[in-house]
Amino acid sequence: MRFETLKQEACYEKVERWMRELYGKFPCPKNEVPGLTLFMGSAQVEVLVSPWGKDDSIITTRSYVVTGAELTPDLMRFLLRENHNMRFGAFGVDEQGDIVFEHTIVGSTCDKPELEASVNAVLEIADDYDDKIAERWGGKRALDRLG
Repeated sequence: MRFETLKQEACYEKVERWMRELYGKFPCPKNEVPGLTLFMGSAQVEVLVSPWGKDDSIITTRSYVVTGAELTPDLMRFLLRENHNMRFGAFGVDEQGDIVFEHTIVGSTCDKPELEASVNAVLEIADDYDDKIAERWGGKRALDRLG
């Protein structure tokens, strides 16, 4: 694993320790970027630590909710309306057309309860919405992509 700054590395070490304390053996290190991955139900969540300038880092909790869905205007309106009601995070569509849900927090001010709230919110939302989206607009949930 390669770190771009010392602040990113320090934040990753803090996050990794907290994730193991909170979720036990479940977090799986990601090799290509500083982060961890875990599953809940049919959802997969990545917790990524990125540099934010030279003096800080950000922690992004992200789930690829559904891949391969038909990106209709109806689906886009649905995601935007749901974003309006979200307390933590928002839906988006990446450059491959995959539906993601993510929440980002500042690394230097993050504490363990804030990290837990971010991870749990993204896990719960992804696990709930992946079924709704795939059923109505098609595509695959994280669990479906494993098989």
